[in-house]
Amino acid sequence: MAVRGAKPKPHLQAVREGTFREDRQSEGVRFAPVDPVEPDWMLHLPGDGPDDELVRAEAAAAWARTVPMLVIAAGLSNTQRDTALEYCVTWARLVQAERHLSVEGLVVSTERGNVKNPWTTIVHQYRAHFRSLVGELGLSPAAATRLTPPESGGGDDDGVFD
Repeated sequence: MAVRGAKPKPHLQAVREGTFREDRQSEGVRFAPVDPVEPDWMLHLPGDGPDDELVRAEAAAAWARTVPMLVIAAGLSNTQRDTALEYCVTWARLVQAERHLSVEGLVVSTERGNVKNPWTTIVHQYRAHFRSLVGELGLSPAAATRLTPPESGGGDDDGVFD
């Protein structure tokens, strides 16, 4: 029995448990089913140095690893592409910052003496932003329970959630 004022179960959890009821749970908003188009990484991450190429490669790898899965699992559409783009850029910049920290160390020498490497602040900010995007896209185990699978057309039983 549900407690009055209790938060309803996420849609996907209710579907998995077989307890989904239209009068109690919301399926959420639906967007046009157009797959997101991978961006031109040179446009979003310009530069011609070797570090810039690594950042673009990391962003492209993040896109290839996550976006196709989100299209299938959550019905990610081109309308929602910007969030996935932001996730990939944030991941690529986080990897870049970690690479710099590994090479330069946590403490660097300057004209004022030894100071905390500025990349540590950047890493901290990118990690916080990355965590929020992971939750937004349902990429952590806890956030994945809030994903809503797209409706399969035609009622076939060979979908990813069947």
